[in-house]
Amino acid sequence: MKINQNHKEITLKINGIEVSAIEGTSILNAAKKIGVKIPTLCYHPAITPFGACRICSVEIIDKRGRKKIVTSCNYPVFSGLEVETASEKTIQIRKLLLELLLARCPNAHAIKELASEYGLEQSTFRITDSEEDCILCGLCARVCEEKVGVSAINFANRGVKREVTAPYHTISDDCVGCGACAIVCPTDSKKVRINTYPMLEEDYKEVEEKFLTGKLDELLGVYNETFSAKSSIDGQDGGVVTALLLSSFELGLFDAAIVVKRTIGYKAEAIIAENPEEILNARGTKYSRVKMMSKIGELIERGKRKIAIVGTPCEVRTARKIQLQLENKYPKLKIIIIGLFCFEAFDYEKLKVETKRILNIDLDKAEKTQIQKGKFIVQIKGIEYSSKIRDFNKAIQAGCAYCGDFAANLADVSIGSVGSDVGYSTIIVRSTIGANLVKNLSLTTGEVRKEEIIKLAGFKKKRAEKNFSPIIEGI
Repeated sequence: MKINQNHKEITLKINGIEVSAIEGTSILNAAKKIGVKIPTLCYHPAITPFGACRICSVEIIDKRGRKKIVTSCNYPVFSGLEVETASEKTIQIRKLLLELLLARCPNAHAIKELASEYGLEQSTFRITDSEEDCILCGLCARVCEEKVGVSAINFANRGVKREVTAPYHTISDDCVGCGACAIVCPTDSKKVRINTYPMLEEDYKEVEEKFLTGKLDELLGVYNETFSAKSSIDGQDGGVVTALLLSSFELGLFDAAIVVKRTIGYKAEAIIAENPEEILNARGTKYSRVKMMSKIGELIERGKRKIAIVGTPCEVRTARKIQLQLENKYPKLKIIIIGLFCFEAFDYEKLKVETKRILNIDLDKAEKTQIQKGKFIVQIKGIEYSSKIRDFNKAIQAGCAYCGDFAANLADVSIGSVGSDVGYSTIIVRSTIGANLVKNLSLTTGEVRKEEIIKLAGFKKKRAEKNFSPIIEGI
């Protein structure tokens, strides 16, 4: 529903009371102005109203003098409109809708509480699934699309088979685990978590308790050791990630690794590396988020039970949620997670356009890219081209603004350049597995400037909190 941009003030009547409102605003908001409560389930002030649950139905007299029932969350007000929020017909419709919702989700607290207000304790309709808790309001899909910008979930099928899920009912490669869908869900539905991986505060705590060891820092997460190092491998920031993977593979700590490799030009994709050569071919940072999580399902189907993953904080989050979901089904499954520091990732197509516009170069010809001291650096034929990282804001991936994790706080070991000298990597060890990964490495070590990591981690967390605030405040 679009609000009239002219901000024309009109007068309408709600329950016989004259109300002044801006033409085009919703009946729901006009009613709130005078303290009239209209029940809602699928409405959220930060998201475009959809009128899915219809619990906010009211009776109106339209411009032609006809009475009809409309959804107040998305019906625009106009001069002379008359609204009854609790007419006999309105109450009957709400009761019918609540009975239908009780039959669909008999144990959903929000439904039971609202039904009780209307004198309903149980539905007269047949209950088909006592465990169902999704009312198909679409809030989760709408917040994912409108706010986060990822569109990881949506409706599938029609009629009684209609559901909210990831495309093709497979492990989502798009979900960033931000938790927005779970935050706005009116029934705390677990159904939206099938094939998607919202990480809420309780999920973080569960991961920390189950998989990590050490002291807890507000911005750096759980860790027990941090140091600076470089290996003998020619890779990104001293090649520590590649050295760690090669050493761990030789020791049999994992059977296959999910890594990111450049394909055509600068474009990258997730691949499964099962030998040292494939690991070496994937060295170097690509600064883009790729479709990675479905590779976990592929490896499990192939019988692999010791899997390593190298990913950014959002990929680390989703990998941990998958691990939590699968640990009972596959008790021997062991997922080793190497996290990369990340303030934001880039969309390949957009980054290609922006590097041409800003640096006048072809990104596909890049030999190496680097983010260092606030600059994005591209090396072509030994020549470095650079500009301030903020100049590339138009190329940032959707969803990054809702991620408050800089140092991949849920990984077994986190690695990045921030806090170390040029040519060195900062290593944060977060678990027993992480300690085993690094203990056999031959490294040249140095000191870490922890305050630099904390500074960026704080910036990223504040940005995410700012973007989440309208969503949280609207609940």
